Amino acid sequence: MPLIRTGILLAAMTALFLMVGMLLGGQSGLAIAFIVAMAMNFFAYWNSDKMVLRMHGAREVTEVEAPEYVRIVRDLAARAGLPMPRTFVMDNAQPNAFATGRNPENAAVAATTGLLKTLTREEIAGVMAHELAHVKNRDTLTMTITATLAGAIGMLANFALFFGRGRNNLGLLGTLAVMILAPMAAGLVQMAISRTREYEADRMGAEICGRPLWLASALEKLDRGTLQIDNPTAEHNPATAHLFIANPLHGGRVDNLFSTHPNMANRIARLRDMAGTPDYVEPAPTHTPGPWG
Repeated sequence: MPLIRTGILLAAMTALFLMVGMLLGGQSGLAIAFIVAMAMNFFAYWNSDKMVLRMHGAREVTEVEAPEYVRIVRDLAARAGLPMPRTFVMDNAQPNAFATGRNPENAAVAATTGLLKTLTREEIAGVMAHELAHVKNRDTLTMTITATLAGAIGMLANFALFFGRGRNNLGLLGTLAVMILAPMAAGLVQMAISRTREYEADRMGAEICGRPLWLASALEKLDRGTLQIDNPTAEHNPATAHLFIANPLHGGRVDNLFSTHPNMANRIARLRDMAGTPDYVEPAPTHTPGPWG
């Protein structure tokens, strides 16, 4: 069902993009929109992982620099039947993590130093299992496509007056309406896809690590940490917020149309239901990885 819903939402995003091109420029607008989308998606397919890692100052680490972190990822990748992804660390006090890469063979996972300092070994395993679930489901590619399409729709809308004026039947008010409503609609579809994939990654991540409560406990700490600690890099690059396991931006707390992430309480409740223990007790902490412990 999550895959079907994601497919429907992706189809809606594509249809919206083509419709905007058609409304603003007729057949020529449709053709230009198609060419632009193809070029942007081609570039994003090959370069999005490098761009987002560089954007967040992520540095690659090996088992020498971060032995426990890398071992956790290796063990979980083996359990999930995945190739070992590249492992990165971001010098950021906010506890958070994300995965990127166009396919499992070219995947990378990145964790903040705040996450590696704050979480127990079991909780880190829960978070990394969640990120590997994204890799296994190829969500990183899906979210790259949706982000690219959303950006292309916004670009078309921003050029609406120049691109479509005098070449469509919308008139000035109609063109202004497209400029305002099209990016909003694209954002809503993108957010809906993101929330759908987060719920599914929670479920599969719990299965990969075998302990839903490890991830539930981690999400509780991430929820508190992201609210208390700023992530300046993410605030300056909000388009990447949907990649993180917890919303790195300070904003809404409800699971609504305008949220890139499901409400944490809803996610934690689902994981507790998976474990069959609604009255959750946080596990005793153990040591944390390497030089960040």
